[in-house]
Amino acid sequence: MDSTVVSNTVSGFMLSEERIYMITRIALILVIGLPLVFSLVRLTRRVTRNRFTAQQTMLFEKLVRYSGLIILTISVLRELGFHMGSLLGAAGIFGIAIGFASQTSVSNIISGLFLIGEKPFEINDIITVGSTTGVVLSVDLLSVKMRTFDNKYIRIPNETLIKTEVTNITRFPIRRLDMNIGVAYKEDIGRVREVLMDIARQNPYCLNEPEPLIIMAGFGNSSLDMIFGLWVLKSDFLTLKNSIFEEIKARFDAEGIEIPFPHISFYTGSVTEPLPIKMVPPEEGDA
Repeated sequence: MDSTVVSNTVSGFMLSEERIYMITRIALILVIGLPLVFSLVRLTRRVTRNRFTAQQTMLFEKLVRYSGLIILTISVLRELGFHMGSLLGAAGIFGIAIGFASQTSVSNIISGLFLIGEKPFEINDIITVGSTTGVVLSVDLLSVKMRTFDNKYIRIPNETLIKTEVTNITRFPIRRLDMNIGVAYKEDIGRVREVLMDIARQNPYCLNEPEPLIIMAGFGNSSLDMIFGLWVLKSDFLTLKNSIFEEIKARFDAEGIEIPFPHISFYTGSVTEPLPIKMVPPEEGDA
């Protein structure tokens, strides 16, 4: 056999053996590294769950996950023969280009840092942004993810949240339910107050402290308008809202208190009495 052929065969065998070793090392890195990263993420979740807020726990998890994945990626690239100095140089140039092309993303990242630091809301809070109301799923560097009550997924850029009025509905442990109630002008306001306060005392979801309040809102077109304010735990808000309307209607019916509907009266303009209307029977021969 020619020596050149033998040399090429040996070189090819050594090259293929080196490739096998390289593939084996990469497989070991992935087989050992990936489960290790996810195990560290789960450990981080267990350690931080009871010590930090849900948002901070999520940030720690993402930090561990992304750091581990970056280390694994660098290790695999080094096994493939890539020089990290060249990669870092190329990444720097690429990063400058991306920076000029993604000014909006940078603005969202800065806004996200403000949101994370200021903490106007956290995960599982119910917030209203413009016309959108939902539960906060996550507060990330670029956007906030929400789930609406009709099970829609909403993504709002952080920059929008910084510039928009945001209402945190569940920030405090208790809320006040304000109900607009109208009664007929003939009703005794003092008696209506007593009935409403009794309804509040008997409802198990209404708090006695702070005590309910009744505020006269004004003289409406057809009714005496008032605001009935009830304090309730935020977890019982919808339950109270559903039950209290039924109780008020049933109690007003039992007490003979009229809840009026809009009335329209015609006036001649000269006196305050309504314009009289006379019903004329049809004459014979009219169709």
